[in-house]
Amino acid sequence: MERNKEKGLFSKFISYYKPYKWWFVLDMAMATLSSVLSIISPIIVRKVLSLIGVEGAIKNIVMLLSLVFACYALSSLCSYIRIKWGHYLGVWIENDMRSELFNHLQKLSFSYFDRHKTGDIMSRISNDLFNIAEVAHHGPEDVVISILTIIGAYILMFIINAPMAIISIIPLPIMAVYGIVFNRKLKNRNRAIRKSISEINVTAENSIQGIREVKSFSQESFQEKKFSSSNEKLKSSREKMYSSMAQYHAGMEFMRQLYYFITIAGGIYLIATGKMGVADLTTFILYVSVVLPPIDRLINFTEQFTQGIASFERFEEIMETSPDIVDSPNAKDLVVTKGDVDYKDVSFSYSDGEEEIVIDNLNLHIPGGKKIALVGESGAGKTTTVSLLARFYERSGGSITIDGIDINSVTQESLHRSIGFVQQNIFLFDASIRENLRYGKPNASDDELWLALEKANLSDFVRSLPDGLDTQVGEHGTRLSGGQKQRLSIARVFLKNPPILVFDEATSSLDTESETLISSAFNTLSKGRTSIIIAHRLSTVIDSDMIFVLDKGRVVESGTHEELINKKGLYYKLYSLK
Repeated sequence: MERNKEKGLFSKFISYYKPYKWWFVLDMAMATLSSVLSIISPIIVRKVLSLIGVEGAIKNIVMLLSLVFACYALSSLCSYIRIKWGHYLGVWIENDMRSELFNHLQKLSFSYFDRHKTGDIMSRISNDLFNIAEVAHHGPEDVVISILTIIGAYILMFIINAPMAIISIIPLPIMAVYGIVFNRKLKNRNRAIRKSISEINVTAENSIQGIREVKSFSQESFQEKKFSSSNEKLKSSREKMYSSMAQYHAGMEFMRQLYYFITIAGGIYLIATGKMGVADLTTFILYVSVVLPPIDRLINFTEQFTQGIASFERFEEIMETSPDIVDSPNAKDLVVTKGDVDYKDVSFSYSDGEEEIVIDNLNLHIPGGKKIALVGESGAGKTTTVSLLARFYERSGGSITIDGIDINSVTQESLHRSIGFVQQNIFLFDASIRENLRYGKPNASDDELWLALEKANLSDFVRSLPDGLDTQVGEHGTRLSGGQKQRLSIARVFLKNPPILVFDEATSSLDTESETLISSAFNTLSKGRTSIIIAHRLSTVIDSDMIFVLDKGRVVESGTHEELINKKGLYYKLYSLK
């Protein structure tokens, strides 16, 4: 089973060479020519040695030595081409794989990112793909050069002196078996290192991104201990790796020296018995120096291959992950007319367990163009309800329709274009205000950007900045206040101009002034659109056309603010606690 899996991985890996097959052919041609040149040189030297002392042979000796020099020069040219374009080949494959991986990640559902840590994903995009690129370049040429050189050299060695060739070949099977035995051990060690590096990345990323929380709670020591624990695991993994590597290299070095020893000892014996000349022994010693570098290449290839295959397994693990949510085969683009939204017997659970049901047979009608509110205690299912509307998660039962069209029958792209989100935890990219705004409309002109900022009550602030629209907002928008980030996100939705709006707890953590500005901007934005407000501050939903009270994933009350107050039910209880 393991062998079949590795064969499958190898086949997939080879497919990445196809767009660059002619560059691969060039690389292999240069590797082949390098091998041929390396095994020709000792034969020429042997001929030179045989001419020493022969009368009138000086001209031939000079010519042969010139030929040896030409072989060395041509070999250097081959190395230049092979190293340059071979590395280019590795970079191109790495680039293709990174693009493919990133594009695939964009297609995966929210549930995947709920289960996997960002640091681990980043490790696969950077470290793992670099290891794969190294194998993509060095692997094939190292194997070609090594095999051709060793086989070619031994063919000539057998032609020169078969008994001596048999004697000198003795260490090679031992070295091969030794390498195979250690290969699996090194592979397992590399897997452990990759896992430890991912843990390091996750811990470091969490600490750096949460540095304000770390400092405000005086938890520097805790984070240091947590990082130290991950760091120790990485150190331990690498120590074990280097221990195995030391055994591997020490054993191979001993056998390399043994190779020389057996060749020299065997040659001396054959010379002493008259079965071999000194020139032939010199040639064999030269061939030992020709064969040993390919053996070194195979050693390096073994190390790189174990790292590369472990990294490629992690790459394929993501690539083989299918999105939980996909468009139906006949999905059409959604065109919103009225903007009516209906939930009918909708159920949802984050797992298969009954005890974790979040939405339970939810029925909800939202008239098009109206502003409705979803309220309830934390965990009542408010945010999950709107997440299901956008198909960020897939419902487990029931139906959700927009203008009578089931959202599962339309493309996700058109569905997402039709819904604009303003959330409590706004994410801003580490870029300029202009770039962040254009996520709402990529081709928006500066005039459109300024109009959107004006409608969001943020234009005066941006105009006061020295760089205006080109002002960098910092990572996650750290250079802006909470209210400014919210208004920037509203301006972004103004540019998107969706027919359906979702306002999710967007003012719960802001001061009164910011809340007023944002509420004013949202009221402007929501005119003529279907608007869904989720709020803990019930004062912000009083003017809603309809308020739905959720409890344990169900609507337990509905009506206007006055009607719900008069019912003196759950809404009245929540409102009394404000």
